[in-house]
Amino acid sequence: MALQVGIVGLPNVGKSTLFNAVSAAGAEAANYPFATIEPNVGVVALRDERLDTLARLNRSAKVVPTSVEFLDIAGLVKGASQGEGLGNQFLSHIREVDAIVHVVRCFDDPDIVHVDGSVDPVRDIEVIDTELILKDLETVEKRAQRSGKAARVGDKDGMREAEVVAALSAHLEGGSPARTFAFTEDDRVLRRELALLTDKPVLYAANVAESDLPDGNAYVDQVRAVAEKEGATSTTGMSPGVIVVCAEAEAQISELPEDERAEFLSDLGLERSGLDQLVHAAYRLLGLITFFTSGPQETRAWTVRQGTKAPQAAGKIHGDIERGFIRAETISYGVYAELGGEQAVKDAGKLRVEGKDYIVQDGDVMHFRFNV
Repeated sequence: MALQVGIVGLPNVGKSTLFNAVSAAGAEAANYPFATIEPNVGVVALRDERLDTLARLNRSAKVVPTSVEFLDIAGLVKGASQGEGLGNQFLSHIREVDAIVHVVRCFDDPDIVHVDGSVDPVRDIEVIDTELILKDLETVEKRAQRSGKAARVGDKDGMREAEVVAALSAHLEGGSPARTFAFTEDDRVLRRELALLTDKPVLYAANVAESDLPDGNAYVDQVRAVAEKEGATSTTGMSPGVIVVCAEAEAQISELPEDERAEFLSDLGLERSGLDQLVHAAYRLLGLITFFTSGPQETRAWTVRQGTKAPQAAGKIHGDIERGFIRAETISYGVYAELGGEQAVKDAGKLRVEGKDYIVQDGDVMHFRFNV
């Protein structure tokens, strides 16, 4: 299953324009609220030069990149948590994604109406955050009723849960997202069951005019300040990422032939597109890494979480390989590329044989031996 990232924001901030640039799905981009009602879905390949190198070295007939699935979720408005502007429907779509890309308008254009009449990134972020927090409070309050009943009859687990839920409720009521709450390892089941909207990792996509690329403007500085403030209060100390993009420019780039894109990006002062940066940032945000399988028939990238052991990585390919796992023949990508292929690696004695406890590293080229 592909990593799912939801694109959210107020109406008319450039969400659908951004989405159209990463997908052939063709979401309608219109200058009025709610141009998108059902969440359009686009699968975007994660560009990885390592994959191309492996395919070239092995003369692979087929190349399969890993991917990120983007959902274009319609614009939220003030009152969404109470159902305003089809809010409940939109919020349910957000609940299904792994991470959120929050598109924030950071450009002035009198021809594109702003739902609140003016450009103010901090206010806009607060509107979205408030609606998500209010919806989370509903979820937490329902859980509090359940755990409260258990606590009243002396159930120790219920008493512990009631304490956590009460603290979490106060945290949310203070205007802080669930992702900055100090959950413990003992709370992991509760946390998963709550599935809170504000517990999802967030990336801010600061949508600027083309003239403000690549570094942004004063509006973008405001977005960065919001991200840094959250990082300062986060239990992990990590700030949400901020990516500067120009949705209109990205739409133009997506329509160009591949061989013309590099020149266009260079003219904009960019080494790679904002969307490419966005996809990679979303990947990192969730602590994901890539390992490869490569041969004459196919070179493929596989996605696993950091800390995944070899048998579970093998299971990404097929359940039988995980069940019958014997060993993993492993080559680091850097060694593979430097020596020019698997046989050269073997001849140099650089191929490693790893067992069940081996933790897969980003860039590992792997061949699994198994028996069922």
